[in-house]
Amino acid sequence: QVQLVESGGGSVQAGGSLRLSCAASVRTFSTYTMGWFRRAPGKEREFVAAIRRSDDITYYADSVKGRFTISRDNVKNMVYLQMNSLKPEDTAVYYCAAGRSIVAPMASRGYDYWGQGTQVTVSS
Repeated sequence: QVQLVESGGGSVQAGGSLRLSCAASVRTFSTYTMGWFRRAPGKEREFVAAIRRSDDITYYADSVKGRFTISRDNVKNMVYLQMNSLKPEDTAVYYCAAGRSIVAPMASRGYDYWGQGTQVTVSS
């Protein structure tokens, strides 16, 4: 069983920055592709960013490209999402996810484990 705990959410003004963290209670963290997804009120869950296992190749949704950066620390079993130039439309609950056999890192169905989420609110 893999436990994922997100932190770092909060309220910021448009144009501000925030860094989300996800702590994973796994022994083989480096073997997991890690992803960030978000769900805004009244909307479906959507992909935000992912970092692949082994080679650390990253993926980003077009809506956050150039503003968000995903990274991981395989020693600390942590994955981060640095969010810059935040917009009101970034407001959502952000979820950390992990999977070992992911063919499409941008598809939520491929991830096996999910955190409880952390709220990010961006005001205009």
